[in-house]
Amino acid sequence: MNGKDLVVLGKFGAVYGINGWLKVNSYTDIPEGIFDYTPWQIQVQGNWRQMQISGKKRHGNGLIVKLADVADRDQAQLYVNADIAVERSALPQLAEGDFYWRDLMGMAVVNEAGYHLGEVVDMMETGSNDVLVVKANKSDAFGKTERLLPFLTDSVIKEVNNAERRILVDWDPDF
Repeated sequence: MNGKDLVVLGKFGAVYGINGWLKVNSYTDIPEGIFDYTPWQIQVQGNWRQMQISGKKRHGNGLIVKLADVADRDQAQLYVNADIAVERSALPQLAEGDFYWRDLMGMAVVNEAGYHLGEVVDMMETGSNDVLVVKANKSDAFGKTERLLPFLTDSVIKEVNNAERRILVDWDPDF
């Protein structure tokens, strides 16, 4: 399986109990939403492997899952901290102009004056809005190494151009 065709939706945490259950750290908006996407691709020792779920449930404030073919704690231990992904085609189709965070990674960020601010390396969720983490160019004229831009489509983000892999912003490069 090619990792480029996969979208990581979560990660396994610690082993739970003696029967092969694992804690799940979900990255989906609604934590249980991770169970809506199948089949899971699990990255084990650098290789992606399709796995089926034989059991799932909420436990306290978290989620736990039982993988088919995993019968005990020792077998489950192999999956601790492994990424959980699905094929991109398993995700819902987005409306025109919408995109997944993953689609923004690596995009060039340019302000309206044409200054290249850097490339998107991460996204952060805050209480009020999402934030683009932009790694500045090594020769940034303003001495910046990183910029945090609020992802506000009505004021800061002017255009996301998937074809050109570019985000046009209204942002002062000295900020």
